[in-house]
Amino acid sequence: MQVIPLNTICSSSIKNDWKKQLADAISSPAGLLQQLELEHLLTDRIEAGSNFRLRVPQAYVNKMKKGDPNDPLLLQVLPTLAENKLTGELDPVGDLNAMASSGLLHKYHGRALIITTAACAIHCRYCFRRHFPYSDALALSSQWPDTLAYLKQHSDIHEVILSGGDPLVLDDSKLAALCCDLEAIPHIKWLRIHTRLPVVLPSRINSSLLEWMQSSRFRITMVIHANHANELGTDEMLALESLQNINITLLNQSVLLRKINDNASSLVDLSHRLHDAGVIPYYLHLLDQVQGGLHFDVNREKACQIIDNMRDKLPGYLVPRLVIEEKGRSSKTAISHI
Repeated sequence: MQVIPLNTICSSSIKNDWKKQLADAISSPAGLLQQLELEHLLTDRIEAGSNFRLRVPQAYVNKMKKGDPNDPLLLQVLPTLAENKLTGELDPVGDLNAMASSGLLHKYHGRALIITTAACAIHCRYCFRRHFPYSDALALSSQWPDTLAYLKQHSDIHEVILSGGDPLVLDDSKLAALCCDLEAIPHIKWLRIHTRLPVVLPSRINSSLLEWMQSSRFRITMVIHANHANELGTDEMLALESLQNINITLLNQSVLLRKINDNASSLVDLSHRLHDAGVIPYYLHLLDQVQGGLHFDVNREKACQIIDNMRDKLPGYLVPRLVIEEKGRSSKTAISHI
């Protein structure tokens, strides 16, 4: 698939109206397809279930190619009839069994993950938490004191991961207060933020967010999620540069997705683009076997072939680790052979 060169993307300054952009996100397949001059596809598309509707910010839509039904960004967000199939799992990575407190997952030694919110700026159709019971399992609720108590009692936890949903849909004051509570626990040294917003809504990386991150005592790592080089335009590169400037460690994790990035060429282009942005290509995930998302699946044999081809074309530090998350394992499972 053709990658949009950086110098051909229309540049615009990163503005501080991210909340309005978030509120104005497109939620209608008909509206999205009309913008992209693809109205004829509507008969082949469906409205997603009421608990997982289409949601995509205009900033992300602006990077899609009009008239192209196979645009790699469009395919990540547009509901299809394939989602009606009931194969797959509701909890493919075993989140519920790993919940130590409401919204607190303790799967791996030395680190714990906090489900901060149910909200995302974008609804990726392959999301492994599309069926997650957020209404019963949020840490930032009346259960927050229990979450803090658990973290205080486990001195072996050195890193806390903020996830969701997407933690950056929370406003800065809430994030700062959360961070302040965590900073009061001496044995927690590192904060990791898993977020898609620098890629789908770069205006979120504003001065207020940067100020509280810079003032934190934590060493902060931000793990972004880009699957294709076309997701990283001028505004996204500027947002990532601003994070680099305050010494945030930037990693990327991708999901290997059928008909979107399941070829070495697309992933090599992505690694180049990430390197230009100062982001380390960290993980390439095999698809979590979530119900409603199996049409994106790429088998292990093809995945290994793709990684081998990438090794032929890239320095080792730009080849992401091919992994799969398996229930009950103490870490991601690396895949190095068929």
